[in-house]
Amino acid sequence: MPTFISIGYGDEAGYRRTDATLRDRAHEHDEKLLAGGARIGPAGEPTQVRNTEGGGVQVERGPYMTSPLPVAGFTLVEADSLEHAIELVAKTPCAIAHGVVEVWPIAELGER
Repeated sequence: MPTFISIGYGDEAGYRRTDATLRDRAHEHDEKLLAGGARIGPAGEPTQVRNTEGGGVQVERGPYMTSPLPVAGFTLVEADSLEHAIELVAKTPCAIAHGVVEVWPIAELGER
């Protein structure tokens, strides 16, 4: 079954201005995803790693990508298709609380 990673972007202000009942339903949805085998977790502080042409490892704290909203968390989910993955993440907290969720298909090495 295909695997997808979703990246949730959102901030506390958007979360707080969303009706508490909707937020609770979104968290219940996350619990169902977890029970179904999805891996879900909040985002920590990122670290950039470079080793240009094997010349030595360079490490820089902080994100490489920028966004108007901070990265809130990640979900790794198996789904039948991209449409199914979208359906699975469309009810998560970031999707409903004035944020956005990106869905990325992950191709296994050798399947590209």
